[in-house]
Amino acid sequence: MKYGLIGEKLGHSFSKPIHEKIAGYTYEIKEIAREDLDAFMKEKDFCGINVTIPYKADVIPYLDYIDPVAESIGAVNTIVNRDGKLYGYNTDFGGLKMLIEKCGFNYENKKVIIAGTGGTSKTANAVAHALGAKTVLHVGRPQDPGYEGVNYENVYTLHSDADYIINTTPLGMYPNCDGYSLEVSRFKNLQGLTDVVYNPLKTRLAQKAEKCSVKSACGLYMLVCQAVLACEIFTGEKFDTKKVAGEIFAEIVKEKQNIVLIGMPGSGKTTIGKALAAALGKEFIDTDDMIVTKYGVISDIFAEKGEGYFRDIETEQVKTAAKMNGMVIATGGGAVLRDENVDALKQNGVIFFLNRPLEDIIPTDDRPLSSDFEALRKRFEERYDIYVNSADEEIFVDGIVENSVKKIMETVK
Repeated sequence: MKYGLIGEKLGHSFSKPIHEKIAGYTYEIKEIAREDLDAFMKEKDFCGINVTIPYKADVIPYLDYIDPVAESIGAVNTIVNRDGKLYGYNTDFGGLKMLIEKCGFNYENKKVIIAGTGGTSKTANAVAHALGAKTVLHVGRPQDPGYEGVNYENVYTLHSDADYIINTTPLGMYPNCDGYSLEVSRFKNLQGLTDVVYNPLKTRLAQKAEKCSVKSACGLYMLVCQAVLACEIFTGEKFDTKKVAGEIFAEIVKEKQNIVLIGMPGSGKTTIGKALAAALGKEFIDTDDMIVTKYGVISDIFAEKGEGYFRDIETEQVKTAAKMNGMVIATGGGAVLRDENVDALKQNGVIFFLNRPLEDIIPTDDRPLSSDFEALRKRFEERYDIYVNSADEEIFVDGIVENSVKKIMETVK
Protein backbone atom coordinates (compact mmCIF):
# COMPACT_ATOMS: atom_id res chain seq x y z
CA MET A 1 0.00 0.00 0.00
CA LYS A 2 1.04 3.61 -0.48
CA TYR A 3 -0.66 5.21 2.55
CA GLY A 4 -2.67 3.56 5.29
CA LEU A 5 -3.19 2.42 8.85
CA ILE A 6 -1.81 -0.70 10.49
CA GLY A 7 -3.00 -2.30 13.70
CA GLU A 8 -4.35 -5.55 15.06
CA LYS A 9 -8.13 -4.98 14.98
CA LEU A 10 -9.35 -2.12 12.82
CA GLY A 11 -13.04 -2.74 12.18
CA HIS A 12 -13.78 0.42 14.16
CA SER A 13 -11.54 2.75 12.17
CA PHE A 14 -12.68 6.06 10.61
CA SER A 15 -9.18 6.89 9.33
CA LYS A 16 -9.76 6.09 5.65
CA PRO A 17 -12.45 8.74 4.97
CA ILE A 18 -10.62 11.29 7.12
CA HIS A 19 -7.30 11.01 5.27
CA GLU A 20 -8.92 10.89 1.86
CA LYS A 21 -10.87 14.07 2.64
CA ILE A 22 -7.72 15.87 3.79
CA ALA A 23 -5.24 15.00 1.07
CA GLY A 24 -7.05 13.06 -1.64
CA TYR A 25 -4.74 10.04 -1.72
CA THR A 26 -5.97 6.46 -1.38
CA TYR A 27 -5.69 5.31 2.23
CA GLU A 28 -5.88 1.65 3.18
CA ILE A 29 -6.80 -0.08 6.41
CA LYS A 30 -4.54 -3.08 7.03
CA GLU A 31 -4.94 -5.45 9.96
CA ILE A 32 -1.65 -7.14 10.82
CA ALA A 33 -1.23 -10.06 13.18
CA ARG A 34 1.67 -9.73 15.61
CA GLU A 35 3.61 -12.53 13.97
CA ASP A 36 3.40 -10.69 10.61
CA LEU A 37 4.55 -7.28 11.85
CA ASP A 38 8.27 -8.02 11.48
CA ALA A 39 7.98 -8.96 7.81
CA PHE A 40 5.76 -5.96 7.04
CA MET A 41 8.12 -3.47 8.65
CA LYS A 42 11.23 -4.95 7.03
CA GLU A 43 9.62 -4.99 3.59
CA LYS A 44 8.94 -1.23 3.84
CA ASP A 45 6.35 -1.42 1.05
CA PHE A 46 4.65 1.89 1.82
CA CYS A 47 5.15 5.64 1.54
CA GLY A 48 3.49 6.57 4.83
CA ILE A 49 1.55 4.73 7.51
CA ASN A 50 -0.22 5.42 10.74
CA VAL A 51 0.18 2.92 13.57
CA THR A 52 -2.41 2.09 16.21
CA ILE A 53 -3.07 -0.44 18.99
CA PRO A 54 -1.03 -2.46 19.87
CA TYR A 55 2.05 -1.58 17.79
CA LYS A 56 2.93 2.03 18.68
CA ALA A 57 6.01 0.94 20.65
CA ASP A 58 6.71 -2.25 18.68
CA VAL A 59 7.54 -0.36 15.47
CA ILE A 60 10.28 1.76 17.04
CA PRO A 61 13.16 -0.73 16.55
CA TYR A 62 12.55 -0.66 12.78
CA LEU A 63 13.05 3.09 12.48
CA ASP A 64 16.13 4.81 11.09
CA TYR A 65 15.09 8.08 12.74
CA ILE A 66 12.67 8.94 15.52
CA ASP A 67 11.44 12.44 16.21
CA PRO A 68 12.50 13.70 19.67
CA VAL A 69 8.88 14.11 20.80
CA ALA A 70 8.04 10.53 19.83
CA GLU A 71 11.26 9.27 21.38
CA SER A 72 10.57 10.99 24.70
CA ILE A 73 7.06 9.54 24.74
CA GLY A 74 8.13 6.07 23.66
CA ALA A 75 5.33 5.71 21.12
CA VAL A 76 5.11 6.25 17.36
CA ASN A 77 1.87 6.54 15.39
CA THR A 78 3.18 8.01 12.11
CA ILE A 79 5.93 6.59 9.90
CA VAL A 80 7.12 7.92 6.55
CA ASN A 81 9.40 6.08 4.12
CA ARG A 82 12.01 8.39 2.62
CA ASP A 83 14.24 6.62 0.12
CA GLY A 84 14.06 3.36 2.02
CA LYS A 85 14.66 4.89 5.44
CA LEU A 86 11.85 4.96 8.01
CA TYR A 87 11.17 8.13 10.02
CA GLY A 88 8.87 7.94 13.05
CA TYR A 89 6.71 10.65 14.63
CA ASN A 90 3.94 11.03 17.19
CA THR A 91 1.05 13.14 15.90
CA ASP A 92 -1.22 11.80 18.66
CA PHE A 93 0.49 14.30 20.95
CA GLY A 94 -0.67 17.28 18.89
CA GLY A 95 -4.11 15.76 18.33
CA LEU A 96 -4.80 15.09 22.01
CA LYS A 97 -3.44 18.48 23.05
CA MET A 98 -5.75 20.20 20.55
CA LEU A 99 -8.75 18.21 21.82
CA ILE A 100 -8.09 19.14 25.45
CA GLU A 101 -7.55 22.79 24.56
CA LYS A 102 -10.73 22.80 22.44
CA CYS A 103 -12.67 21.66 25.51
CA GLY A 104 -11.22 24.50 27.57
CA PHE A 105 -9.78 22.13 30.18
CA ASN A 106 -7.16 23.79 32.38
CA TYR A 107 -4.56 21.28 33.61
CA GLU A 108 -2.33 23.86 35.28
CA ASN A 109 -1.32 22.54 38.73
CA LYS A 110 -4.07 19.89 38.60
CA LYS A 111 -4.16 16.13 39.26
CA VAL A 112 -4.73 14.09 36.11
CA ILE A 113 -5.67 10.41 36.10
CA ILE A 114 -4.82 8.42 32.95
CA ALA A 115 -6.64 5.11 32.51
CA GLY A 116 -4.30 2.70 30.75
CA THR A 117 -0.58 1.99 30.51
CA GLY A 118 -0.11 1.43 26.76
CA GLY A 119 1.34 3.57 23.99
CA THR A 120 -1.46 6.13 23.96
CA SER A 121 -1.20 6.52 27.73
CA LYS A 122 2.41 7.62 27.26
CA THR A 123 1.24 10.29 24.85
CA ALA A 124 -1.44 11.41 27.31
CA ASN A 125 1.20 11.62 30.04
CA ALA A 126 3.37 13.88 27.89
CA VAL A 127 0.42 16.10 26.97
CA ALA A 128 -0.73 16.42 30.60
CA HIS A 129 2.74 17.50 31.68
CA ALA A 130 3.03 19.88 28.72
CA LEU A 131 -0.22 21.50 29.84
CA GLY A 132 1.14 22.08 33.34
CA ALA A 133 -0.39 19.24 35.35
CA LYS A 134 1.01 18.99 38.87
CA THR A 135 0.37 15.24 39.28
CA VAL A 136 -0.12 12.64 36.56
CA LEU A 137 -1.02 9.07 37.53
CA HIS A 138 -1.61 5.96 35.44
CA VAL A 139 -4.30 3.47 36.38
CA GLY A 140 -3.57 -0.06 35.24
CA ARG A 141 -3.69 -3.73 36.05
CA PRO A 142 -0.89 -5.40 38.02
CA GLN A 143 -0.02 -7.58 35.03
CA ASP A 144 0.32 -4.62 32.64
CA PRO A 145 3.77 -3.39 31.55
CA GLY A 146 4.38 -0.01 33.16
CA TYR A 147 2.03 -0.68 36.09
CA GLU A 148 2.70 1.94 38.79
CA GLY A 149 0.69 0.56 41.69
CA VAL A 150 -2.58 2.38 41.04
CA ASN A 151 -5.28 -0.02 39.87
CA TYR A 152 -8.98 0.03 39.09
CA GLU A 153 -9.89 -0.69 42.69
CA ASN A 154 -7.57 1.42 44.85
CA VAL A 155 -7.73 4.52 42.61
CA TYR A 156 -10.99 5.57 44.27
CA THR A 157 -9.50 5.57 47.77
CA LEU A 158 -6.10 6.95 46.79
CA HIS A 159 -7.06 9.54 44.19
CA SER A 160 -10.75 10.39 44.41
CA ASP A 161 -9.65 14.05 44.39
CA ALA A 162 -8.50 13.91 40.74
CA ASP A 163 -9.36 16.97 38.64
CA TYR A 164 -9.27 15.39 35.19
CA ILE A 165 -9.43 11.94 33.61
CA ILE A 166 -8.02 10.78 30.28
CA ASN A 167 -9.08 7.32 29.14
CA THR A 168 -6.55 5.67 26.84
CA THR A 169 -7.85 2.10 27.13
CA PRO A 170 -9.94 0.51 24.35
CA LEU A 171 -12.78 -0.14 26.81
CA GLY A 172 -16.04 1.07 25.30
CA MET A 173 -14.73 0.90 21.73
CA TYR A 174 -16.83 -0.66 18.96
CA PRO A 175 -18.12 -3.36 18.98
CA ASN A 176 -18.05 -3.61 22.80
CA CYS A 177 -19.72 -0.25 23.32
CA ASP A 178 -20.99 -0.91 26.86
CA GLY A 179 -17.52 -0.99 28.40
CA TYR A 180 -15.88 1.76 30.46
CA SER A 181 -12.72 2.02 32.53
CA LEU A 182 -13.68 4.08 35.58
CA GLU A 183 -16.70 5.03 37.71
CA VAL A 184 -16.82 8.76 37.17
CA SER A 185 -19.22 9.35 40.06
CA ARG A 186 -16.54 8.34 42.56
CA PHE A 187 -14.31 11.32 41.69
CA LYS A 188 -15.82 14.21 43.61
CA ASN A 189 -13.60 17.03 42.27
CA LEU A 190 -13.70 16.05 38.62
CA GLN A 191 -13.75 18.98 36.20
CA GLY A 192 -13.43 17.21 32.86
CA LEU A 193 -13.01 13.89 31.10
CA THR A 194 -11.36 13.03 27.79
CA ASP A 195 -11.82 9.64 26.15
CA VAL A 196 -9.55 8.90 23.17
CA VAL A 197 -12.07 6.33 21.86
CA TYR A 198 -13.95 7.77 18.86
CA ASN A 199 -16.22 4.90 17.82
CA PRO A 200 -18.89 5.19 19.18
CA LEU A 201 -19.01 8.96 18.85
CA LYS A 202 -19.97 9.22 22.51
CA THR A 203 -18.65 6.47 24.76
CA ARG A 204 -20.34 5.00 27.80
CA LEU A 205 -17.64 6.67 29.93
CA ALA A 206 -18.48 10.06 28.46
CA GLN A 207 -22.18 9.44 29.07
CA LYS A 208 -21.46 8.64 32.70
CA ALA A 209 -19.52 11.89 32.98
CA GLU A 210 -22.41 13.88 31.56
CA LYS A 211 -24.80 12.30 34.05
CA CYS A 212 -22.49 13.61 36.78
CA SER A 213 -22.51 17.08 35.16
CA VAL A 214 -18.86 16.66 34.18
CA LYS A 215 -17.87 18.02 30.77
CA SER A 216 -16.57 15.31 28.48
CA ALA A 217 -15.12 14.86 25.02
CA CYS A 218 -14.39 11.76 22.94
CA GLY A 219 -11.63 11.11 20.49
CA LEU A 220 -12.97 11.93 17.01
CA TYR A 221 -11.60 15.48 16.99
CA MET A 222 -8.25 14.17 18.22
CA LEU A 223 -8.26 11.57 15.43
CA VAL A 224 -8.91 14.22 12.81
CA CYS A 225 -6.25 16.59 14.18
CA GLN A 226 -3.57 13.92 14.33
CA ALA A 227 -4.52 12.86 10.79
CA VAL A 228 -3.99 16.41 9.49
CA LEU A 229 -0.59 16.50 11.18
CA ALA A 230 0.25 13.08 9.72
CA CYS A 231 -0.77 14.25 6.24
CA GLU A 232 1.70 17.11 6.55
CA ILE A 233 4.46 14.60 7.28
CA PHE A 234 3.38 12.27 4.46
CA THR A 235 3.08 14.96 1.79
CA GLY A 236 5.28 17.84 2.94
CA GLU A 237 2.29 20.14 2.52
CA LYS A 238 1.33 22.60 5.27
CA PHE A 239 -2.28 22.92 6.41
CA ASP A 240 -4.19 25.33 8.62
CA THR A 241 -4.62 22.52 11.12
CA LYS A 242 -7.49 23.91 13.20
CA LYS A 243 -9.45 25.07 10.15
CA VAL A 244 -9.03 21.85 8.19
CA ALA A 245 -9.61 19.69 11.28
CA GLY A 246 -12.78 21.60 12.15
CA GLU A 247 -14.19 21.18 8.64
CA ILE A 248 -13.34 17.48 8.39
CA PHE A 249 -14.62 16.83 11.92
CA ALA A 250 -17.99 18.37 11.04
CA GLU A 251 -18.20 16.33 7.83
CA ILE A 252 -17.39 13.05 9.57
CA VAL A 253 -19.92 13.67 12.34
CA LYS A 254 -22.58 14.43 9.72
CA GLU A 255 -21.75 11.21 7.87
CA LYS A 256 -21.39 8.93 10.87
CA GLN A 257 -24.11 10.22 13.20
CA ASN A 258 -27.41 8.35 13.32
CA ILE A 259 -30.77 10.08 13.33
CA VAL A 260 -33.10 8.24 15.69
CA LEU A 261 -36.88 8.58 15.68
CA ILE A 262 -38.94 7.80 18.77
CA GLY A 263 -42.64 8.21 19.49
CA MET A 264 -45.98 6.48 19.76
CA PRO A 265 -46.98 3.65 17.44
CA GLY A 266 -48.56 5.30 14.40
CA SER A 267 -46.75 8.60 14.86
CA GLY A 268 -45.07 8.27 11.45
CA LYS A 269 -41.61 7.05 12.43
CA THR A 270 -41.34 4.60 9.52
CA THR A 271 -42.89 6.82 6.85
CA ILE A 272 -40.98 9.93 7.89
CA GLY A 273 -37.83 7.91 8.49
CA LYS A 274 -37.76 6.48 4.98
CA ALA A 275 -38.36 9.91 3.42
CA LEU A 276 -35.67 11.44 5.64
CA ALA A 277 -33.17 8.73 4.77
CA ALA A 278 -33.76 9.29 1.06
CA ALA A 279 -33.33 13.05 1.45
CA LEU A 280 -30.06 12.66 3.38
CA GLY A 281 -28.64 9.75 1.39
CA LYS A 282 -28.61 7.56 4.49
CA GLU A 283 -29.82 4.00 5.02
CA PHE A 284 -33.07 3.41 6.90
CA ILE A 285 -33.66 0.69 9.47
CA ASP A 286 -36.62 -0.07 11.74
CA THR A 287 -35.90 -1.93 14.98
CA ASP A 288 -39.39 -3.49 14.92
CA ASP A 289 -38.63 -4.89 11.45
CA MET A 290 -35.36 -6.27 12.80
CA ILE A 291 -37.30 -8.06 15.54
CA VAL A 292 -39.84 -9.48 13.09
CA THR A 293 -37.09 -10.73 10.78
CA LYS A 294 -35.31 -12.58 13.58
CA TYR A 295 -38.14 -13.59 15.94
CA GLY A 296 -41.47 -13.33 14.14
CA VAL A 297 -44.65 -11.23 14.41
CA ILE A 298 -44.56 -8.88 17.41
CA SER A 299 -48.18 -9.46 18.47
CA ASP A 300 -47.49 -13.21 18.50
CA ILE A 301 -44.39 -12.68 20.66
CA PHE A 302 -46.47 -10.73 23.19
CA ALA A 303 -49.19 -13.35 23.19
CA GLU A 304 -46.90 -16.37 23.48
CA LYS A 305 -43.97 -15.13 25.60
CA GLY A 306 -45.09 -11.89 27.24
CA GLU A 307 -43.92 -8.30 27.32
CA GLY A 308 -40.80 -9.00 29.40
CA TYR A 309 -39.40 -11.36 26.78
CA PHE A 310 -40.26 -8.89 24.02
CA ARG A 311 -38.46 -6.04 25.81
CA ASP A 312 -35.35 -8.20 26.13
CA ILE A 313 -35.17 -8.96 22.43
CA GLU A 314 -36.07 -5.34 21.64
CA THR A 315 -33.06 -4.19 23.67
CA GLU A 316 -30.88 -6.66 21.77
CA GLN A 317 -31.95 -5.27 18.40
CA VAL A 318 -31.86 -1.63 19.52
CA LYS A 319 -28.26 -2.05 20.66
CA THR A 320 -27.38 -3.71 17.36
CA ALA A 321 -28.85 -0.78 15.43
CA ALA A 322 -27.27 1.78 17.75
CA LYS A 323 -23.75 0.55 16.94
CA MET A 324 -24.22 1.34 13.25
CA ASN A 325 -23.14 4.63 11.71
CA GLY A 326 -24.87 7.01 9.34
CA MET A 327 -28.34 5.49 9.67
CA VAL A 328 -31.89 6.76 10.11
CA ILE A 329 -33.34 4.53 12.82
CA ALA A 330 -37.05 4.15 13.61
CA THR A 331 -37.73 2.55 16.98
CA GLY A 332 -40.71 0.79 18.50
CA GLY A 333 -43.06 2.88 20.62
CA GLY A 334 -41.81 1.34 23.88
CA ALA A 335 -38.08 1.31 23.10
CA VAL A 336 -37.53 4.30 25.37
CA LEU A 337 -38.90 2.46 28.41
CA ARG A 338 -35.43 1.13 29.16
CA ASP A 339 -32.70 3.66 29.90
CA GLU A 340 -30.09 1.29 28.45
CA ASN A 341 -31.81 1.53 25.06
CA VAL A 342 -31.76 5.33 25.11
CA ASP A 343 -28.14 5.41 26.24
CA ALA A 344 -27.16 3.04 23.43
CA LEU A 345 -29.01 5.09 20.80
CA LYS A 346 -27.36 8.31 21.99
CA GLN A 347 -23.84 6.93 21.61
CA ASN A 348 -23.96 7.45 17.85
CA GLY A 349 -27.22 9.30 17.40
CA VAL A 350 -29.32 12.38 17.87
CA ILE A 351 -32.88 11.51 18.98
CA PHE A 352 -36.07 13.12 17.66
CA PHE A 353 -39.44 12.65 19.36
CA LEU A 354 -42.20 12.64 16.73
CA ASN A 355 -45.17 14.04 18.61
CA ARG A 356 -48.30 13.43 16.57
CA PRO A 357 -51.79 14.35 17.89
CA LEU A 358 -53.52 11.24 19.23
CA GLU A 359 -56.66 11.96 17.20
CA ASP A 360 -54.54 11.51 14.05
CA ILE A 361 -53.28 8.06 15.09
CA ILE A 362 -55.34 5.05 14.11
CA PRO A 363 -55.15 2.10 16.56
CA THR A 364 -54.52 -1.29 14.94
CA ASP A 365 -54.69 -4.89 16.15
CA ASP A 366 -51.00 -5.53 15.47
CA ARG A 367 -50.00 -3.10 18.25
CA PRO A 368 -50.34 -5.17 21.44
CA LEU A 369 -50.35 -2.25 23.88
CA SER A 370 -52.30 0.28 21.82
CA SER A 371 -54.88 -1.72 19.87
CA ASP A 372 -57.73 0.70 20.66
CA PHE A 373 -57.94 4.43 21.29
CA GLU A 374 -58.29 4.16 25.07
CA ALA A 375 -55.19 1.97 25.27
CA LEU A 376 -53.39 4.41 22.95
CA ARG A 377 -54.30 7.36 25.16
CA LYS A 378 -53.14 5.53 28.28
CA ARG A 379 -49.80 4.60 26.70
CA PHE A 380 -49.26 8.20 25.60
CA GLU A 381 -49.90 9.56 29.10
CA GLU A 382 -47.53 6.99 30.58
CA ARG A 383 -44.77 7.67 28.08
CA TYR A 384 -44.95 11.36 27.20
CA ASP A 385 -42.43 12.55 29.78
CA ILE A 386 -40.11 9.67 28.88
CA TYR A 387 -40.25 10.63 25.20
CA VAL A 388 -39.49 14.27 25.98
CA ASN A 389 -36.65 13.47 28.38
CA SER A 390 -35.13 10.93 26.00
CA ALA A 391 -35.14 13.20 22.96
CA ASP A 392 -32.69 15.85 21.87
CA GLU A 393 -35.47 17.53 19.88
CA GLU A 394 -39.28 17.32 19.75
CA ILE A 395 -40.92 17.49 16.33
CA PHE A 396 -44.64 18.19 16.12
CA VAL A 397 -46.05 16.04 13.31
CA ASP A 398 -48.80 17.68 11.25
CA GLY A 399 -49.44 14.73 8.93
CA ILE A 400 -47.46 16.17 6.01
CA VAL A 401 -44.33 14.04 5.67
CA GLU A 402 -42.32 16.70 3.86
CA ASN A 403 -42.84 19.17 6.70
CA SER A 404 -41.48 16.76 9.32
CA VAL A 405 -38.49 15.86 7.14
CA LYS A 406 -37.71 19.54 6.60
CA LYS A 407 -37.88 20.29 10.35
CA ILE A 408 -35.52 17.42 11.20
CA MET A 409 -33.05 18.34 8.44
CA GLU A 410 -32.98 21.97 9.58
CA THR A 411 -32.27 20.86 13.15
CA VAL A 412 -29.54 18.45 12.08
CA LYS A 413 -27.76 21.21 10.14
